[in-house]
Amino acid sequence: MVPPRFAKALALSVALAALAGLAGCTAQPQSATSTPKTHATVIASTCVSDPAAVVARTSDLPTTAMSADLTATIDTAAQAGFAQAAAPGAIVAVQSPAGLFLKAYGVADPATGAPMTPDMYQRVGSVTKTFTATLILQLAADGELSLDDPVSKYIPGVTNGDEVTIRMLADMTSGISSYTRDDAWQNVYFTESYRVWSLDELMKIGLALKPQDFAPGTAFDYSNTNTIMLGKIIEDVTGESYQRVLGERILTPLAMSQTSYPADSAAYPEPHPQGFTLQGGHGTPEHPANTTDWNPSWGGTAGELISSAPDLLRFARAEATGAGLLPAAQQIERLRSFREFNGPGNGGYGLGWGCENGWVGHAGELPGYNTSMFYSTSGDVSVITMTNSDIPSGACEARTLTDNPTDVECSSPATRVFTSIAAALDIPFAPQKK
Repeated sequence: MVPPRFAKALALSVALAALAGLAGCTAQPQSATSTPKTHATVIASTCVSDPAAVVARTSDLPTTAMSADLTATIDTAAQAGFAQAAAPGAIVAVQSPAGLFLKAYGVADPATGAPMTPDMYQRVGSVTKTFTATLILQLAADGELSLDDPVSKYIPGVTNGDEVTIRMLADMTSGISSYTRDDAWQNVYFTESYRVWSLDELMKIGLALKPQDFAPGTAFDYSNTNTIMLGKIIEDVTGESYQRVLGERILTPLAMSQTSYPADSAAYPEPHPQGFTLQGGHGTPEHPANTTDWNPSWGGTAGELISSAPDLLRFARAEATGAGLLPAAQQIERLRSFREFNGPGNGGYGLGWGCENGWVGHAGELPGYNTSMFYSTSGDVSVITMTNSDIPSGACEARTLTDNPTDVECSSPATRVFTSIAAALDIPFAPQKK
């Protein structure tokens, strides 16, 4: 039987718990038929106080080293977060008008002692969603589709397909259930972790599940099926593969040479760290399972990307400002798209990304790896944290390591490092206050 944590963690939903004020804790056990959701009416958010000012930031940030004092502040915060995180290694990248910080901690491979290095590639999970939504917004800006198009225009056989729009897929208000909730699929994944999954297979599984119990567009429910469907729509509208469109519209324009979408392949560029998990009954708290070669195709256009800290720094700011990606009007709309799902002042989710206290972006988790990518719209600073483990630490109900610190709040490793750095920068990653 699949351990209950999988229904939440495998949903690639670390960002949602963080936006709900749980500091990214994905370790709260869930039943096999539930994932994080709130069936309250969503509320428009003002998380980004001045979208026009953010869009006006078109100049590149410096790549020179930060001052010694600021470097020491970030390094101390990163080390403090890493010390409480259940991960062998971590990569931290911070960029602002003050310069660049890029450093690795710990080991990439405990078996050999090989150190983590800042240039390593990593599977980034749900950070993929931000890329997929950006492509959809580009196609909308070009008049190739409308965010208000019903999904029935592109994908037949969807329950409520004439009511569910592309916008609802992107902001997670469609009510379409996530395929990762399906018990049968979960069991197959954890017994056949090297299996290749197609977008069509994943979408079919999700669409066969009962929709959530709210009218489309009226409530929030995080679903990987939504973003798989966006990937299929991108391919339908362009007549090209998702890989090709991603390269043409984002990776090449932003010179992101270390980012790739492997599709049905488990290929992993070098250098990369070994990844470790306790999900799916694999491994023990003394000896977590190595997931490095597990096939990531189950995440598809919702969670399969591979990237690096330098590439994600570049994308985090471009995604927030729109520079090189979207016209100003569309970018301002995106910065205003956040809809609060846990009541006023508790952060929100928008068109393929989340926002909390002015931090916009996403986090990603899949067995063995955890990534956080956020940009502060108030401070013009990007923070990337990457760990080669998805194992939570703290006061968690899920399995943790034997040396787990129980006197701290439960958190996924990359999120723990990020929140420590955000606090040190005096821009805490915490629920907005009215």
